[in-house]
Amino acid sequence: MKIILITVGKTNFDWVAQAVEMYSKRIKKYVNFDIKYIADVKNTKNMTAEIQKNKEGELVLSAIDAKDNVVLLDEQGEKFSSVEFADFINGKMLASTKSLVFIIGGAYGFSPDVYKRANSKLSLSRMTFSHQSVRLIFAEQLYRAFTIINGEPYHHE
Repeated sequence: MKIILITVGKTNFDWVAQAVEMYSKRIKKYVNFDIKYIADVKNTKNMTAEIQKNKEGELVLSAIDAKDNVVLLDEQGEKFSSVEFADFINGKMLASTKSLVFIIGGAYGFSPDVYKRANSKLSLSRMTFSHQSVRLIFAEQLYRAFTIINGEPYHHE
């Protein structure tokens, strides 16, 4: 299985990028993992939030394949504990999912077309996090999931 994280825009903080890269390297020990960065939409000062979401949505949709299993990181998504998330990932592997794509949207969320394309939604918390933080939190939780799946001592219950 291949796991891809798609995120709109690059991080503004070196420490976030370094931490995400550290977890990315750890994740690659278990699975083929890649991060795709979608460029920020330009000249947004004269755009409504809806227009910006739609433009970002077009870019996101162009980055995924028809057969990808798409999971949106969305506040309205299903909430998992770390063990439940590990079970979700393991279930996708056992179902021979070829490509599992997680998407972090832009500041205003996802366009209606991206919601239509998604196979599921996942919430990391009921709280709202910056898009910078979500990248790091997700990468750490994905790494944690693989350590749980493999019975490694990283996660404590």
